[in-house]
Formats: sequence, C-alpha cells, structure tokens
Amino acid sequence: MNELTRRHFLFTSACGVGGVALSWLFANEAPAAATSMASPYAPHASMFPAKAKRVIHICALGGVSHLDTFDYKPELEKRHGQDAGRTFDTFFAQPGKLLKCPFAFRQHGTSGRWCSDLLPHIATCVDDLTFIHSMRSRSSNHTPATFLMNSGFTFNGFPSVGAWMSYGLGSENQDLPAFVVLPDPRQLPAGGAINWTSGFLPAVHQGVAFRSGGGDVIPDLTTPRETSPRTRAASFGLLQKLNTDFAAANPSETALAARIRAYELAAQMQMSVPELVNLDGESAATKQLYGLDHQNAPTANFARNCLLARRLSERGVRFVQVFNGGQFGSPRINWDAHEDLVENHRKQALVMDQPVAALVKDLKARGLLDETILLWTTEFGRTPITQGVNGKGRDHHQHGFTIWMAGAGLKPGTAFGATDDIGYDAVQHPVEFYDVHATLLRLLGIEHTKLTFRHNGVDRRLTDVHGEVVEGILT
Repeated sequence: MNELTRRHFLFTSACGVGGVALSWLFANEAPAAATSMASPYAPHASMFPAKAKRVIHICALGGVSHLDTFDYKPELEKRHGQDAGRTFDTFFAQPGKLLKCPFAFRQHGTSGRWCSDLLPHIATCVDDLTFIHSMRSRSSNHTPATFLMNSGFTFNGFPSVGAWMSYGLGSENQDLPAFVVLPDPRQLPAGGAINWTSGFLPAVHQGVAFRSGGGDVIPDLTTPRETSPRTRAASFGLLQKLNTDFAAANPSETALAARIRAYELAAQMQMSVPELVNLDGESAATKQLYGLDHQNAPTANFARNCLLARRLSERGVRFVQVFNGGQFGSPRINWDAHEDLVENHRKQALVMDQPVAALVKDLKARGLLDETILLWTTEFGRTPITQGVNGKGRDHHQHGFTIWMAGAGLKPGTAFGATDDIGYDAVQHPVEFYDVHATLLRLLGIEHTKLTFRHNGVDRRLTDVHGEVVEGILT
C-alpha cells in the first residue's frame, strides 16, 4: 500500500471545488479579517425554548382533493349528481354537478380520524397526525398558490420558508447546508428553483437541490474528468492569490469571506454527500417500508427522496423540502385532476402514500419525531362539483382544503377547523399559509414578527403583515 505524502494530499485535494477552500484555509498570509468571520451556516440560538429542531416539508403539487382524501362529507353522498343550488367560484368557470367521493371513507386509529381508501398507508398513521381542515389560499392558480405556500407571497422572488429558517437558525451540521431540496425527479414545480430561492436574504440561505433521477446528486460538485489535477491546482492557486490581495485591500468587505465559507461547505459536502446518499447501509426492512425494495416500483424515486429526507434530518439539516409532483412540463405529472379524478388521484396516491407513511413511522421509531416537524401541504384543494356538467374531474379550489402536520409540540390524532357540509368553504377557524408559517416558527423557538431582514427600506418577514399562531393545534 502506497503511503500518502503531505505534498500528494495537498495536490490531490485541490482537484475539486474544495481546493479553493483548502488553499484559503492553509494560506498563512490570509488576512485575519477574511478568515475570522463567523460561518453563515453556524447554528443560532432560538428566541425562546423550541419544541422542534428541524422541519421536513412534503409538497404535494397540483391541488390534492381534500374531499377525496381527508375531509369526509356525507352530504356529498346524499346529493351526488344534484345542482348545488348556489354560485361557485371556479377557476375555469365550468361549474358542474355535486360529486361524491368515489373512494370509501373510514375512521382509523384510536382517534377515529377519517381517511379515504385512496391512502391506506397514511390511514395507519392518523393517530400521529394533526389535521387542519380549514385551509384557505389567496389564489387558485397553481404558480402563485405554490409561491404562497413556499414563501408567503403570491409573487416570485421572496425568500422561501427554508431560507428564512436557515437565516434565523443556521445549520446543526457544518458539513451540509441548512436547507436542502429534493425535487420530484419526474418534473420540476412551476417556477423551478424560484420555489427554494433565498430572495433578498444572503445567497448562502437558498435551498441546495439534490437530484435523485440519476447522475451527480449535486450538479458541479465534482471536477470534470477532462480537467487535469495540475490545471485545477494552478487555477485554484491563482484564485487564492487574487482573493488574498482583494481581502487585504478591502478589509471591510464581507462578501468575499462569505463566498469562501460557501467553498468550504462545498469541500465538506464532497466528503459528506456520498455517504449520505448511499442507502446500502439501510436495512432491507427499512427499504421495504418505504417502497424501495423494487427498483422499478412506482414508489421508488419518491421513496428514495423520503428516505433521504430522514437521513438529512437526522444529520441536523434544518429544513428539508420534498416535492411530490411537478407543474413544469407537458404532460404535467401532479394531482391536477381536471379530466378524471379517479385516474389522476389513484396514480399519484400510488407514488406518495407508502413513502410518506413510512417517513412518519421511521421518524417515530427513531425518536426523531419528538424533535422534528413533518409538514404535508398542497397549494389548494378541489371543488365539490365536477368541472363541467358531465365532467369526471374537479376544478381548482382555494376556499377550503386540508393539510396536516406531525411531530414535536403538536396535538397528535386531532383535527382543527372545518369546511361546510359540502367542503366548499372553510367556516370554522379559517387558516392561511401565513398562520402555518407563524406556527412553524413558534415551534422552532422564533417569534415570527421578529424574524426580519431589512430590504429596500422595509423590515421584511416571512409572514409579511399577517400571521397568527394556530394555538389550537399546539400542546
């Protein structure tokens, strides 16, 4: 076995993007002002004792029908096929007849929470879930509604929830970002990476997207094969000298030091990410639980992302966002059930149901649910009437739908709020995404009105000028 010399170690270490950070760290002449800056990824103290340390957010895109999953409405069964007898606000202005749920609803667990047969695996978890049946959105258009769900604004470019949590709390693991995104490998959400942007917050807080559909997990993390080690090392040597000279001439400039910190993280990720994404060490039982036991199973890709979410969370990543479905492509692969509700929702449920239920059970079995918030959302619900008089699908619906949460500081097996008899309007304790965001921050030990960033003369915050903590779901 050949012995690795110090010179050879330094030479080969410069062959990746981490060489920039290593050359900076090993340079004795680097000015103190540039090397003493605290890492932007360092953990920050919460404002008050926190119930949770981190969040996993499952985004089910396309508008999951609350009426066919979690919000049981016997009145729809009685009045199936009838005129609603009222005016409906529909996205495509094609009102139809009242449509009952085509799937059987049953009560589950000791809590007796309702769940349809569409989601048999999640149904086994209801005693650990906290449902909010009175959600409202500000838009019934996919793109602005998705932006609202992720950033608190219907316009693009505002910092996402994960970026705010990175900014407010930092990361518990200096080898990984505070905010990691796992897009659906089949399709990106509308707006793409805008959904995990840092907006006007420092760029270090934007989400780092991992790829699960093949190829490098993180693009551009490894050195291209055609670039020789000697060329790479020479480039980094020159860059290190330029950085040193610039820092010496501009001691008050912090952007350079922040960029070097980002290179340091990249260097650390070159070592930590391969171990993280290698699932060989997971037991056969765990893989079977998530639906990863067969490579070509419909659950495989999404199951891998859900399992990666658990692995990221247990390693201290503050906010992990997992997308189920997308909207950026043709045909769209999501829960957008305009033409045929049964076909669409059955296909999407087959992908999502088992991995999400497995994530709940896995977090609980490992004791991670006691310090983690698992948040499941969709951007809006679907109408209690068909789209078109003889239609088989449901239209977009912003006035009442369901999301759920699980984990630290929440009342398990409970339901908060309600829609009316046919599931059209949130009539009891209406909740908006501002309120959900305020509640998440409370559970993480942050007062949402005090987490601010000065931008264009305004103290901006995640909840804008809105937001009330949903006290009724907290322990």
